[in-house]
Amino acid sequence: MSRSAKTDFSPSPVTADDLGLAVRLAVAALRKAPPAAWDERAGSLEWDCWETVEHLSDDLFAYAAQLAPGTPPLNGEVPFVWQSRRPGGPANVIHANRAAGPAGLLQVLEASGGLLVAMVRTTPPQTRAHHVFGVSDPEGFAAMGTVETLVHTYDLAQGLGLAWHPPADLCARVLVRLFPEAPRSMDPWGTLLWATGRGELPGHPRLAAWRWDGTPRA
Repeated sequence: MSRSAKTDFSPSPVTADDLGLAVRLAVAALRKAPPAAWDERAGSLEWDCWETVEHLSDDLFAYAAQLAPGTPPLNGEVPFVWQSRRPGGPANVIHANRAAGPAGLLQVLEASGGLLVAMVRTTPPQTRAHHVFGVSDPEGFAAMGTVETLVHTYDLAQGLGLAWHPPADLCARVLVRLFPEAPRSMDPWGTLLWATGRGELPGHPRLAAWRWDGTPRA
């Protein structure tokens, strides 16, 4: 991993625009996938690429749903029914219609991302809502949705045979927001992959377990 002395790791907020950019870049990259590749395994995950996009879409939808009630839940998730379509598959609320093909699948991803972008943009910053890693705020959910999008697109790119390297400044902002103990002297994208158990850094062995810290910063 290369060092990135010019990357700004100052604690600037993660915004709805950041999340929207991540989703747009991911969809643009995934549109280049060969139609026959969607049944391939997504990187190190146990799911195929189609299921992984459904899982990512479900993450974004679920984060939007947590922020949506007039009084968001602080002790649990909004009680949708999550179901797997096969043993070992992801348990989702969101499933794409296979008859719509990859274009329809990516439209589901765009729609789910758009819901979270809208909720982050319109929810008062003092709002708090439950996440399994701790209660968070709209900025935290924007950062979590961005990380989900960046790293799952990495998983998908491995299975689909695509190139994927998101902007360094975007990676740096979500690292500062969610991974405050992560190194700041190396390539932000490589560091984000390390922080989410997907890579190694010099002097930092691959993580067997990881979690982010989405708690509000103020």
